[in-house]
Amino acid sequence: MLLAFWHGFMLALALILPIGPQNAFVLNQGTRSSIFRVLPTIITAALSDTLLIILAVGGVAAVVVHWRWFRVLLAAAGTLFLFVMGLHTWRGMVEDDGESPHDIPWRTQVRHSLSVSLLNPHAVMDTVVILGGQASLYRLEDVRWAFSMGAILVSWLWFMGLALFGRVLISRKRQHVRPLLGKISALLMWFIAVQTLWQLVREWMF
Repeated sequence: MLLAFWHGFMLALALILPIGPQNAFVLNQGTRSSIFRVLPTIITAALSDTLLIILAVGGVAAVVVHWRWFRVLLAAAGTLFLFVMGLHTWRGMVEDDGESPHDIPWRTQVRHSLSVSLLNPHAVMDTVVILGGQASLYRLEDVRWAFSMGAILVSWLWFMGLALFGRVLISRKRQHVRPLLGKISALLMWFIAVQTLWQLVREWMF
């Protein structure tokens, strides 16, 4: 069981390391305010990952992704979201409206965090297919859930660490980091949106 836990931990760490919209958003929020004030972002991102991992290990999502209409719907919704969110992020970073970091309501943090966590088709598919596939290697249910606990722990530690790292950057007077992170996040969203759109076209044409 301990081996399964570390298997899930290391695999989830490998999947979460590459920077994407979700990581960039959490890091950017960390640069805006104290760790306490960005807890809604951290908790929402971690809970979203927890939900996806539970669905993947439980086998529910692994069945759903085989439905063609679901894959197309997910790709279409994800593409639209990523284009709009990327535009919003780019404008927010380039056209600084002077909003105080403390003025960001928790509802806005939750809404944006849910978006970058659950409407990113690549993140959803990676979690479902890779983690779900690896969990299926374990026949005993309690061992599979030990695997899932290892993966879930990574998400909670990772997002907390990202927000703290963002705060450290700002505390060292590196204010130029936040606009740069915003631009990188927007470009990543557009890149993934184009990639997803191409997959959507292939889904219907081939």
